Amino acid sequence: MSDDKKQRWIPLESNPEVLNKYIHNLGVPSSWQFVDVYGLEPDLLAMVPRPVVAVMLLYPLTDKSQQSTIGEVQEGSDLYFIKQTIGNACGTIAIVHALANNRDKIQFIDEKSFSKFLSASLNLTPEEKASLLENDEGMGAAHEDSAQEGQTQAPDRNEQVNTHFIAFMCQNDGLYELDGRKDGPVHHGTSSSETLLEHTGDDMIGCHDN
Repeated sequence: MSDDKKQRWIPLESNPEVLNKYIHNLGVPSSWQFVDVYGLEPDLLAMVPRPVVAVMLLYPLTDKSQQSTIGEVQEGSDLYFIKQTIGNACGTIAIVHALANNRDKIQFIDEKSFSKFLSASLNLTPEEKASLLENDEGMGAAHEDSAQEGQTQAPDRNEQVNTHFIAFMCQNDGLYELDGRKDGPVHHGTSSSETLLEHTGDDMIGCHDN
């Protein structure tokens, strides 16, 4: 069931060129980029440049994926977590999770949209972060611009899409799934900065394979 009063954005395309232009417009240095992962076989994973500090996954919303109970919400985690309250904004939510939780590694450009949003939201609850994003004109405009940049025609903002973006990352030797529809970060066992990509691949097979 949809809420007609809910703010809705145009969905982002899963396209590294589009996503890179988006994050660079937000104030991420050009040395940081998204790349495609063409498969989970070791030789294909070996093609991905390192270090990998986050993984974004776009997967189909099926009965199996939506009913998955693998992993558990980690209460008291100090990971940056934001709820998704804007329709079709899962791409931006995943990007926010990926960037905010790597703020110790990425030098965001001051006075750009993401640096401002991050500074304003760091000490807020997940729900308060979501409300702030709803009213952030800079972040909203950047999303809308990027949503129009894809290789395919952008869908209507009111269209019901059946795919969903989430992010994975490692913290304190743990693998975490960050999904704005859930109540907090979901812990998926042990991992490391060196094995994040491989462990995320294992988790995709277990949780999100349709």
